[in-house]
Amino acid sequence: MQYMLLINSSEEGWATLTDEQRNEMHAAYGAFTEEIRAKGVMVGGDQLAASSDATTVRIRDGETLVTDGPFAETKEQLGGYYLIEVESLDDAIEWAARIPGARYGVIEVRPVVTQPAEVAG
Repeated sequence: MQYMLLINSSEEGWATLTDEQRNEMHAAYGAFTEEIRAKGVMVGGDQLAASSDATTVRIRDGETLVTDGPFAETKEQLGGYYLIEVESLDDAIEWAARIPGARYGVIEVRPVVTQPAEVAG
């Protein structure tokens, strides 16, 4: 079963960290990513640019509306993700709890809905 581990944290909080704290966090993420790859669990994952770099697209009454910025103003922003393949939700939760950002933000664990091959195209 595949799960998306969505990493949400405060961009403002990141800005208050010292260079040493940021370097420690980067090292922790590097070690976590290396481990999850080595265990054969990681399917994909990336860090995302700041929410201020986001562009939001909506269709309303047949018109495309494009807005600079994130979908919603929130205390925490989606900063990255891991796509993993594990046996159970419990396994996914165990991996989510090991993500360094869980100490400062939240990790949302969501099952990936797969389509049958004939539907997927």
